[in-house]
Amino acid sequence: MAASVTLNDVAKAAGVSIASASRAINGLDNVTEEVRERVLAAAGKLKYVPHGAARALAMSRTNTIGVILPDIYGEFFSEIIRGIDVGARASGLHILVSGSHGDVKEAVKAARAMAGRVDGLLVMAPYADADDLSGKLPFNLPLVMMGGVGGQADLPSLVVDNHSGALEAVRHLCEQGCRRIAHIAGPESNLEAQDRLRGYLDGLKEAGLSPQVLPGDFTDGAGYAAVQTLLAQEQMPDGLFAANDMMALGATLGLREAGVSIPDDIAIIGFDDIPVTRYASPPISTLRAGVFDIGRRSLELLSALIERGSAEASASAASLIVRPELVVRASSRRR
Repeated sequence: MAASVTLNDVAKAAGVSIASASRAINGLDNVTEEVRERVLAAAGKLKYVPHGAARALAMSRTNTIGVILPDIYGEFFSEIIRGIDVGARASGLHILVSGSHGDVKEAVKAARAMAGRVDGLLVMAPYADADDLSGKLPFNLPLVMMGGVGGQADLPSLVVDNHSGALEAVRHLCEQGCRRIAHIAGPESNLEAQDRLRGYLDGLKEAGLSPQVLPGDFTDGAGYAAVQTLLAQEQMPDGLFAANDMMALGATLGLREAGVSIPDDIAIIGFDDIPVTRYASPPISTLRAGVFDIGRRSLELLSALIERGSAEASASAASLIVRPELVVRASSRRR
């Protein structure tokens, strides 16, 4: 259906001239923001894909990939960037990295700023619905989504099965004899955190246990703060699933300072398997999502789309789902 939609159709739907529609879709500056929003919204609704030949005339290869991440601080994002960089060097490409600070508007601004400077985009926006985001990004660039929820907006993506990973974490804690399992959640607006919370709740329901959810923001400080809340309770949980490894690290520090034995008093498991978890005291159990490989494989997927010659390839590319692997270490091993 997308192949039959023309730029003229998009212009009519947006109520603008073909020239204005072209400028908006190609990320040019000489168009008002209001017109750009209307054009991109119309293009998204119609599933418009620019013709590959037209794109080739409008843009020459830069051998550079744009990377937009919600943040560039911390070991998780360092590993993502390292994986992308390794994949880029193997393909003879360079990368241009920008942080969106967890803001959809900032991600869109960064993408538009990169239009004309890069051959394709890798976007990680776990706080944004892909259907909404796809209507605002440049349509003349091959695009791969990293993280979030797969299969949305017909965009190629590489996503982690966060629900099944969280379910596996709860089942593991139950197998270790835990019956009061608390969860330090990620940000409420984060789609991946939502899936991990859903997996946790499904796991407790499966085991016939009651949930206890503490707020978090994926930082070690949030994990530390959550533990202070738990320590003030009459009865501590005997199992703790943190929605990411950084919060698990912060929780471990808080428990050790309070003299709580890990895993005898409370077993802990995180999510992601960032390298530092192996060297914590005790080493932290986790769900290995292959953060480095997510970056590398996403770059390889995007590189293949670019070699196919146009953004049209993006519309037909399927999502790749990564199922996390349980990694049991001393923080949760009781048996």
